This record gives sequence, C-alpha cells and structure tokens, in this order.
Amino acid sequence: MTYDYIIVGAGSAGCVLANRLTEDPSVSVLLLEAGGADLNPFIHVPGGIPKLFGPRVNWRFFTVPQRELDGRRVWYPQGKTLGGSSAINAMIYIRAQREDYDHWAALGNDGWSYDEVLPYFKKSEDNNRLVDDFHGQLGPQAVSDQTAPHIISKCFVRAAHAAGLPYNDDFNGESMYGAGLYQVVARGGMRRSQAVSFLHPALRRPNLTLMTHARVCRLLVDHHRVSGVEVLAGRTGRRRVVTAGREVILSAGAINTPRTLLLSGIGPAADLERVGVKVVHDLPGVGRNLSDHLNVNVHSALRDPISYNGLDRPLRMLRPGLQWLLFRSGPAASVIVEGGGFFRSPGAERPDMQLHVAPAYVVRGGQTKLPGHGFTVNSTFLQPESIGSVRIPSPDPSAQPLIDPSYLSAEKDREMALVLLRTIRRVLAEPEIAGLVDREVLPGPSARSDEQLMAYVRQYASCDYHPVGTCRMGVGEDAVVDPQLRLRGLEGVRVIDSSIMPRITRGNTMAPTMMIAEKGADLVAHGG
Repeated sequence: MTYDYIIVGAGSAGCVLANRLTEDPSVSVLLLEAGGADLNPFIHVPGGIPKLFGPRVNWRFFTVPQRELDGRRVWYPQGKTLGGSSAINAMIYIRAQREDYDHWAALGNDGWSYDEVLPYFKKSEDNNRLVDDFHGQLGPQAVSDQTAPHIISKCFVRAAHAAGLPYNDDFNGESMYGAGLYQVVARGGMRRSQAVSFLHPALRRPNLTLMTHARVCRLLVDHHRVSGVEVLAGRTGRRRVVTAGREVILSAGAINTPRTLLLSGIGPAADLERVGVKVVHDLPGVGRNLSDHLNVNVHSALRDPISYNGLDRPLRMLRPGLQWLLFRSGPAASVIVEGGGFFRSPGAERPDMQLHVAPAYVVRGGQTKLPGHGFTVNSTFLQPESIGSVRIPSPDPSAQPLIDPSYLSAEKDREMALVLLRTIRRVLAEPEIAGLVDREVLPGPSARSDEQLMAYVRQYASCDYHPVGTCRMGVGEDAVVDPQLRLRGLEGVRVIDSSIMPRITRGNTMAPTMMIAEKGADLVAHGG
C-alpha cells in the first residue's frame, strides 16, 4: 500500500492533520491509530471521565519510580482511541500566554511567535460566545461556555476573586490573569473531541483512509529517507508495510512519538545500543526534554452531600443518566473541572500558578478513593524547571516505555509546591466558599510546616496530563525537529504534536497541540 502521506496517531494533532491535508482532493492520506474507534459511549458524555481509565481507550502508563515522590510510580494516562487524549480529558480549552510563544520564537523558531500562531488558533475555533480579535467562529472545533456549572465551582471563583484575583471571562483573550469558569470543547451537553470535530467529517472524503488497531512499530529508512512504516495490524498483530510517497508524519504524542523513533533506531546512539536497538540515525535529543505539570491538591469534606461523589455507581447513575439522555443536562453534562484561576506567585510578573476546582474527590488522578462527599482544588506550577525523559527498555514494541518526568528534581519546583498549597488554603478560607467546607481532609489541618506539607506532596502529588517537549523544536544540535517540523538529518518525515514544544506552555496543552497541527498542516501542504 502506498499513500502520499502517512499520519501516525489519531489524537488531537493527527485528527486535525487528517482533516486539513485531505482538503486537497489530489493527495491520499492514511491515518493509523493504535487504539480502536471512539465507540465507548462514556467518551461522548462529559461526566463520563471516571469510566475512561480502562485499557480499551487508555494506554494506562505509569512513570518510573520518582525519587522526589517517595519512589512512587505515578499514574500517567494517555488516550488510546480516536481523538487520543481529547477523548478522555477534562475538555478545558486554554491557549496559554503570549509570552510562551514569543519565547519559542526567541529561541530561533521563526514563525512561532504569538502573533504568527494566533491565526491558527482562530482557524480551528467555533466559539459560542466570544467574537473579537482573539477568537474564531465557524471553525471545526466547538468551544463553549459550560451548561450548568456546579455551585462549588461558582463559589470557588467568587472566593478567588475575594482573595484578590480579578474576574476573567476569557482566559484566551488579552490576559490569562484572574479567576473564572473555563470554556471547554463541548457543546449541547456532549464532548467534542478532535475526532468528533475534525476526523469524522473528513472520513467522508475518498482520499482519507483510517486504520484502527494499527500499531506502528518502526519507521522504514532507506538512504537517509523515511520511506514508510511497519505496522502491527489488527488484534492479531499481523505485520504490514505501508509506504509514503511524500512524507510520514509522527503525531502520536509526547510519549509514543519518541518511543516510535527510538524503536526505529532513531535517537541517542549510546542509549539505543545499550538496549539492543540497531542505530539507524544518531539524534541525541529524541526522548529528552520531557516536561509536565505536576498537580498538588487540597481535598476538603463538605458540610452537605452536594458533590458528584458516588454518581458513578450503577444505581446512582440512573437519574443523571436519564437527565442527560433526555435533556443533555445535569451532572453527566459536567466537565468535572469547571472553574479556576491563574495566579501570580510573590515576585512574578505574569501568572505562573493555575488552580482549578472539581466538585468531587479526585485523589492521585482518581486512583485513590475517599469516602463521603468532598471536592478537590488542583494546582500546578506552570513553568516547571524539572526536566525528564522517555526511553525504551528493549527493542520489543509491546514493552512499556520508561517515562521519567523527574518530578520535583528542581529546587524551584519544590518551593512552588509549598506556595501552591498555601495559596489554595488562602482561597478556601474566604467566606464565599468556607461556608461549604466541613474540614480539610488532605493534607489535613495538622500539616502546617514546610516539612509536613512536603511529606504530603511526596505521597499525593499527581500528573497533570500535559507531557510535552520530547522531540524539541529548535536550531541547536540537541533539537529533534527544525522550525518547519522536519526531523533533523532524515528526509520524508516530520513530527507534528505536543512533543515539539521547546518549552511547556502555561496552561492546559490540548489547544496548543491543535494549533501546532494547524500550522504543521500548512507547512506540509506548502512544502515548508
């Protein structure tokens, strides 16, 4: 089989690419997805997130033991279905700050300043409220206000406002600073993943072919050119070879894209030789520069049983399930993480902390259960200095990757964990939300000193699901792709996904990943 373009991965980036590249009817595109179709009904119900932890839709990764987190292996989920992580995430639409992209450009990445990428954000967007210079209408991706935010979410926003933050009704406008309710990629009470928004409409085009349950185990390299891919196809894993007339595009995300390159013999030569992989192309930066946001949370018990806790039990699901089926409203239409704010730490000129509230206990990413009714305030330091890696343990494509975010290895990140916890407590002390709270459950009122709080962090900090940077874009020897997203040293291959970010953005990473794909599609189509 031969196609003009082969796209590896039908996640947020791959779905956008498949749509945009097939707008030209003269080209043929093959989209390969390791998971299955997005048929699980809980994908399309916003409140169905707790039901999306299983292996049919989730890679169910864990990190290697984290030294600064008491040696814990941290839950590290990634979407494994059409739409990728946009099919299992909390749907929050945040673009990050102007300065993030201007910094990318200052590193030598021409074409990636804020003013240059803003048109690509707008191109994707169909905003249901905002009409101004920052927002788009009539794009494929629905971006909407929430239908009925929980009273806890609204009280948290008021409390943050009382604690000194301005109210912000558009985190994607002039400034992110302030507190408010998130806009989300949902509409009419239904999730609008990038598969729903971009891929499914494009599948009507005859020049797009989709293969699910198609795991790319390696790239085929011939005379310094990537000519195609070797695929383990179907549930039996039958090996097939597919060739690309023009380019292979890796869009498998910040974990699976470097994993695929490493399995292909493309990466740091010494590391590849150590695990028995034949070196095809020595590229030191592959799998390096992993950056992720770390969650540091406070969990509070409620005076009254008003949270979403327990609604995922079979009998208690009936009423909200019926309400959603009939009216697309109620708890099942909630995106769970509904409101939040962008704060400045002492001395910071721009927001460097994000807090958001979930009207339920969400402990260790939902992997630990607490009894009763409560809520969670998540927080993250938006500019972590800890840098990790993705490696492979062997040439076996089925072996789990070695994911090491190196959480809290930087002193600044440890300092900010304490600032975050104390900032949450300051907001929760405001009368606007304090009246709902019975007591703090975790870390608990007895944890006051730096040592006590850090002991809690080491046991309970969790992944914020924003891995980036493992195929860094740049101009230096440690860069993996150039500013046109072409892999350094090989022809016929690009990387277009969150792994190319030279520095993590200050906020949720789904919207920036869509932007990267929109711009990347233009670069491919115009030979950039």
